[in-house]
Parts: sequence; structure tokens; C-alpha cells
Amino acid sequence: MPLAPRWSAPVDRQTVRGLAAVLGTSNAEAHRAGSSPIISTRPSPHNRATRLPALQVPWLGQSVKLAGGFTIAAGDASFSAVVALQLPKPKMCAMSPLYPLRFRPILRRYIWGGRKLGSVLGKELGEGDDYAESWEVVDHGEDQSVVTDGPLAGATLAELVAGRGPELFGMHPPQPRFPLLLKFLDANRKLSLQVHPDDQRARRLDPPDLGKTEAWVVLAAEPDSVIYAGLKPGVDRQQLAQHIQQGAAQESVHRFQPRPGDCVFLPSGVVHAIGAGLLIAEIQQASDTTYRLFDWNRVGADGQPRPLHIEQGLEATDYAAGPVYPQPPRPTGQSHIERLVECEKFVLDRWRLDGPRTLGGDHRFHIVSVIEGQLTVAGDAGKQPLAKGSTVLLPAAVGEVELSPLGAVEFLDAYLPQDFSKA
Repeated sequence: MPLAPRWSAPVDRQTVRGLAAVLGTSNAEAHRAGSSPIISTRPSPHNRATRLPALQVPWLGQSVKLAGGFTIAAGDASFSAVVALQLPKPKMCAMSPLYPLRFRPILRRYIWGGRKLGSVLGKELGEGDDYAESWEVVDHGEDQSVVTDGPLAGATLAELVAGRGPELFGMHPPQPRFPLLLKFLDANRKLSLQVHPDDQRARRLDPPDLGKTEAWVVLAAEPDSVIYAGLKPGVDRQQLAQHIQQGAAQESVHRFQPRPGDCVFLPSGVVHAIGAGLLIAEIQQASDTTYRLFDWNRVGADGQPRPLHIEQGLEATDYAAGPVYPQPPRPTGQSHIERLVECEKFVLDRWRLDGPRTLGGDHRFHIVSVIEGQLTVAGDAGKQPLAKGSTVLLPAAVGEVELSPLGAVEFLDAYLPQDFSKA
């Protein structure tokens, strides 16, 4: 097999993590195949060379795409990497037709988590009572959804974006990463009071990230649970900063008691927190940048207060946004579909079915996440119907897909707006 061309790329820790995240086979498997992937560095006029560990990178035709939106190509940086590789093409590059894709959930554990991801949503949990999030569809650096079934089993979402982008995105232009992240959250205890930057601020981070606009759908709510969302009328930066300093930041923030089924839309810059006793489905931009303004004067698992990001958070806050209330659903002209959110970053619909229907055929991907009942999806390589808490990604290329509920079913459908350009 001929050696792939050499490519130069800016190298930082995120890039290296991105390289590691898109492995198609292990290093041992690569060496058994007679391959010898190497990453080395060369100095720039400003920095001495830094040695990096040997990593394996799939060769994807005309370019090498990396998780996190990186492409191996000529770049301006303090130092560059030279990547030489000689690998068989990963399975994902074989041009077998795309099909409905299931992924392995990524479970995140935080001090505010619980056990409902398992007891209510059917996730396989280990020991402990701090299972906080289940990332269902994600392409963000080293956090990668991995296909579980069918010919593409083992492929990461970053690989699919790089190698099958036009089939995945349809009408939308090629993307450096999958632009949306869908997850479930179990707030056994309340989350920190926090805010996320917009795209412009997030681009200035090192490494750069997307901003974070998000929407929540309440799946379950214990009595007296609350959501904190948006500043109270008239609260400015000075007053919010004063309340944070006094250990009473919640005094600046609007709150309400949610009900199951409520949808809360949170553009970037809106201060918010999920209260204790809530189970949430969330769709968001593919970002993981959070500025923690206030953590209720508590300590983490190590007995120390968790870090706060007060100055960054105060800078990122939208003081004109005001209080946030649940979104009233809007009719769509189809009785089984209601529109929960439509913004420049995503569209979120809620479907309620008791008989077969079709979804897709509009030249864009759809993320289908079941929140009640069971659903079969034509072409799904999984062996069981989608149950409550299960998610499937329908690539644009699969076209119109028949959905068959087993009894009454309710699911969320997340997709890009027609005029979406680039993440």
C-alpha cells in the first residue's frame, strides 16, 4: 500500500486529543497490518520542537479530518506536526449505503447526578449514585459517539462527518464537526448556576469552541422542583456580581416550577440552573464550554469548592434577555407534530404517534429520541425497538423512513434549520 501524502497541522493538546479520538483500529492492529503511523514535530522560529506520542490516524482519501473540527492541512501555528501514515481505509469509507444509526451512550458522572438514567431511561449503570448525563449523539473532541450496529459498527461520528459528510448532511454544506449534541440529564441535586458563551466569544477560546444555545424538555419533575432561567427584570452586571459575592446569586435569577412536557429554550448568554428532582432531555450546539457563576456554597467530591468562572461568566451574560418561561408549543399543520423550538442553531419538534408515519425525505439529518413508549424504525440495524431513552440518527441520505409505534409513542425530532450554514 502506498504511503499517504504528508500533511502539516497546528498542534495543541486539543488537536492531539482529536487525533486520538478518530482511531479506526488500535495501534496493535495497525502494526499487524504492516502500518507505522507516526506523529513528530518540527520547530518554528518561536518554539523548540516538542515530541508527541505515536498515534494512529485514519487515512480518508483527499484529506484527514480530525474530531473537534480539525483538518490536517497547511496551518500557521507556533509549531506544526508532520503526519505520515500507511493504514487500510476504515470500514466507514466503504461506500455501503448509510442507514439509521444507533450510538453507544457516553455516561458522565457529577456530584449532582443520580440513578434515573438507569431506572427510567434504561441506561446500563455501574455502582454509585452520581450518574448525571448520558450523551446520546456527540462529536466534540475526544467525546465521540460510536456506532453500535450494522456495517458501520465501531465508526465514530467524527469519521462519518469526515468521510460521509454529504450523505449525512444533505442540503447543508460540509461541516467541520457534527453541529448538535443530544443528551439526557438526571438532576438528583441542583446544578450550578451557570452561563454559556455565544459563538463569537467561544471562537476566542484556546482551543476554540462553539457557543452554546440549548433547549430542555422536562421528562419528569418531583414536587417543588424548580428551574432557574434568566435574570429578574432590572438586574444588571453590578447587581449580579454583588449577589454572587454575597453567596446569594439565586436572588438575581428568575425561577419557576416546571411540569413534565415543558420545553425551556435557553439562548447563549442566559443564566440558568436545573433544580433538584428533574429529568431532562437536552438538545444543544456541540459545545462543552460552561462558566460556573455560583455553586450553592457546596463542595465537590474532594471536599473542596468546585472552580467558579465569575469574570468570564459576567462577561458572557446577556443582561437584556430577562426572565425565561416554558415555550408554548406551536402547531405545524400536522396534528401529530408540534414545534417546540425553532432558532438559527436547531429545530426541535415533538411527535406523538399511535400509528405508522414517515419521517425524513427533506434532505437533512434527523435525531430521533424516544421519550415515551417504543418505536421501530425501518432500516434500523438494532435488534430491538427503540425504547424510552433510546436515540437514532437518520442521515439525510436515507430519505423517507417509516416509523411504527408499538402502542402510543412520544419522541423528539431535532434537526438543522433550512438556512443553517456552518457550525
